[in-house]
Amino acid sequence: MRITVQPGSLNGIVTAPASKSAMQRACAAALIKKGRTILHNPGVSADDNAALDIIKQLGASVERSGATVIIESKGVDPVSGSINCGESGLSVRMFTPIAALSNTAITITGKGSLLKRPLSFFSEVLPKLHVETSTNNGLLPLTVKGSLVPANITVDGSLSSQFLTGLLMAYAAANARDITITVRDLSSKPYIDLTLKVMSDFGLHVPMNNQYEEFYFPLQSIASYPNNEINYNVEGDWSGGAFLLVAGAIAGNITVKGLDLFSTQADKAILQALHQADVSMSIRESEIEIRKSALKPFHFNATDCPDLFPPLVSLAAYCNGTSVIEGVHRLTHKESNRALTLQEEFRKMGIEITLQEDYMLIKGGTGVNAAATHSHHDHRIAMACAVAALAASGEVVIDDADAVSKSYPGFYNDLRSLQASLY
Repeated sequence: MRITVQPGSLNGIVTAPASKSAMQRACAAALIKKGRTILHNPGVSADDNAALDIIKQLGASVERSGATVIIESKGVDPVSGSINCGESGLSVRMFTPIAALSNTAITITGKGSLLKRPLSFFSEVLPKLHVETSTNNGLLPLTVKGSLVPANITVDGSLSSQFLTGLLMAYAAANARDITITVRDLSSKPYIDLTLKVMSDFGLHVPMNNQYEEFYFPLQSIASYPNNEINYNVEGDWSGGAFLLVAGAIAGNITVKGLDLFSTQADKAILQALHQADVSMSIRESEIEIRKSALKPFHFNATDCPDLFPPLVSLAAYCNGTSVIEGVHRLTHKESNRALTLQEEFRKMGIEITLQEDYMLIKGGTGVNAAATHSHHDHRIAMACAVAALAASGEVVIDDADAVSKSYPGFYNDLRSLQASLY
């Protein structure tokens, strides 16, 4: 699919999509909680649909009913010998330990960029929990056979916090007691806050968090798994919302609704970067009004929120000077190697990006040119190019633009609702 974006002014009101980070965690929690769960404002992205399909294969029933999803579960009881995670990194990292709760051999598969993401973590950790594993030289497909038995372990959290999310969920489901998971060098700590909050919202056994270095499941606390119905509202997505906010900062006056200012989502930090860039904003409890602004360069540490790199590069392209973003090492194992992909695609639009160790330097204020770009089948690259195009000198073409379906299938329609010219 090819999208052409013509520069112009934005105006209007838009609602951010549902958070796939919250949605996928809620699917996992609904599966292991047991009983009936009703998800309100459920996500509709490819990653969200992958999570729903996974819990169906692991024994839950799933029904979409209007603006809700109804889930019934008796716990992990696979009806299939395999689960397909699509291209969702969170799904493969979170659901693998959960699938290992069963004594049935389960093969985890995926497609696209997920086939290249390293999973040696599981080969190192799961055997310590009485789980047999086999992989394709550390890559998918991955087969696990439990059932998982919680134990005191030490894990490396530097690659992704999503591995820890899966272990915390699985330990809770297995009624871990007087057990500690010790973590070295945990990345993306706010995402663990989100995991713990979802676990608490679903009545799961939540471990004690000691400075993100130890997660202790107390002896006296046993998960009750209440059979009462859980109604869970999936909050708006700060990751997708970040692109809308940046769009307003560079191309017009818009209002973004549906973002929780008290969210634990890491990408809420976009507000800090916008403030640094001197963006004109009015922040209220239920909405954020953002206006086209004269932008100044910023220095932002995105180590704990690497998904902000693409929208921040779009923002930096319009800042009058060189902006710096820290945390480049977190970009290698994404849908593309985002550091190199951003450098390549923004070079086509006339924006110079320099990589220096863990820093990305973006020279902005030089003008964004008309260009033909490519998403590299990376949803956030497609959105970054589209947002950068909104105030370019001419039209910008994006090939493989449908990559946005992974996280934000309504992205282009939302831009059109703000009077952007896309065809």
